[in-house]
Amino acid sequence: MKRILLLLVLPGWCIMTAFGQNGSPSTPGARGLAMGGTGLTHTDVHALWANPAGLADLPESWSAAVFGQQAFLLADIRQLSAVAATRLGEERGVLGMSLGYYGFESYNEQRIGLAYSRRLFSRLSLGLQLLALNTSIPAYGSKLVGTFELGLLAEVSPQLNIGCRLFSPARVAVLEGEYLPSILSIGLGYRPAQQLLIQAEIEKDILFPARFRLGADYQLVPALSIRLGVATQPVLLSLGAGIQLADKIRLDVGASYHQILGVTPGLSLVFQ
Repeated sequence: MKRILLLLVLPGWCIMTAFGQNGSPSTPGARGLAMGGTGLTHTDVHALWANPAGLADLPESWSAAVFGQQAFLLADIRQLSAVAATRLGEERGVLGMSLGYYGFESYNEQRIGLAYSRRLFSRLSLGLQLLALNTSIPAYGSKLVGTFELGLLAEVSPQLNIGCRLFSPARVAVLEGEYLPSILSIGLGYRPAQQLLIQAEIEKDILFPARFRLGADYQLVPALSIRLGVATQPVLLSLGAGIQLADKIRLDVGASYHQILGVTPGLSLVFQ
């Protein structure tokens, strides 16, 4: 039954996101998946998935993460990605790289990103990520295009950050008459207490209604956090957890729920 529903709904879903993952920013790891897809104010290696400006505040000299999710629990549709970042020096910023795969044998997408971020002022960071996106349909060939995304992250106060990202502002053709979407996202991260982070975001593609996202991350104990989220267009509910497995290794698990297509689980390993 789920496969039948998928065949009915997925074509519209792919059109709305302009050829799947390549037409929109990546899912920001299992942490972001659990928090409604939020992540514009992340300041760790997850920023490579969410907002490259956040890399400037990377708390470690280097960090890496791998992420996988199974769309609607169907083996035919999967997303795999990896990110890594390293500090170049105290005043030279942070360099990062991202890799991604989405799809199945008959239709798949790959992306490679190279990012750079640094602080412009004491409370303002800028990030740029160059992206190469390839869409492959074995029966018809493949198409490689290039684009970029820009990000800003401002620290308004110790409790409040504001993030902004512009994805693919240039008009890039994927097929004749079909273009990568230009997407503007703005969000805030508010920490009313040391253990609690609340993120709220709005994302707008010029061709489609705005999406709203809301997520929360609560640290129960130093080694365990619980996360909740919600998103619109389409409506998704999400939850998950973060578990510190060792001093430098964290496991993030998350899942989102669509009322028709069902559950999409995801898992990340973060190395610091």
